[in-house]
Amino acid sequence: MNRAAAMRPFSLEFIEPTMNDHQLLRYSRHILLDDIGIEGQQRLLAAHALIIGAGGLGSPAALYLASAGIGTITLVDDDDVDLTNLQRQIMHTTARVGQPKARSGKLALEQINPGIEVVALIERADDVRLAELVAGATVVLDCTDNFTTRHAINRACVAARVPLVSGAAIRFDGQISVFDSRDDTSPCYACLFPPSAQFDEINCATMGVFAPLVGIIGAMQAAEALKLVGHIGVSLAGRLLLFDGLHTEWTSIAIPRDPGCPICGGMRA
Repeated sequence: MNRAAAMRPFSLEFIEPTMNDHQLLRYSRHILLDDIGIEGQQRLLAAHALIIGAGGLGSPAALYLASAGIGTITLVDDDDVDLTNLQRQIMHTTARVGQPKARSGKLALEQINPGIEVVALIERADDVRLAELVAGATVVLDCTDNFTTRHAINRACVAARVPLVSGAAIRFDGQISVFDSRDDTSPCYACLFPPSAQFDEINCATMGVFAPLVGIIGAMQAAEALKLVGHIGVSLAGRLLLFDGLHTEWTSIAIPRDPGCPICGGMRA
């Protein structure tokens, strides 16, 4: 499958034929864009985004997807809102400290856009559960903070051939990429970070994180997800973007597909 074909996997039969007057007004600034238009906005309304992690990255990503009109958003997170989260996790509020993040996020998204469906799952999904959730999604956003979960999400996305938008942020450094298993030339997350390799697990609880950094990376994740769903432009598949927040510098690195990858190699032989 070539890149252009991979950007057009969804049949128009799944798209509602019309929008009502309220939707036409709400999404008018998208509809004015030639690359989106009414047809593209209808694709967004028909889509289901699965967001795993409702924290620093998941907050801006979910807020933008909700405001943009993604029809169904599922938030998966088993953690509760903590006071230390509020420096950067903009989906949550002081009044909701102690509440489950998924439930707090659902409240925030429904306030922004009551015309979409938001599903809050207060759980830590294992491989079996991830397979179920990913199979029903149009696009998956990995907004987690550990390699074990990221690899589990990647396995589920490769198996279901659902595109994955992966982001990470720590201290002043961020990264983002798209792993699109619908395209046989595209690498998966395991091509970049082999499951057998040893990586130091670092998180913001011990290392800290610059508040706007997660907003930058999370917003980029939302943008890539919207592009994939709306069939807009060219995704980050095959590229890793690195952001240096201290010097405001972006670096793009090509990611080759690994033919011997234990996750996607055998499926694309």
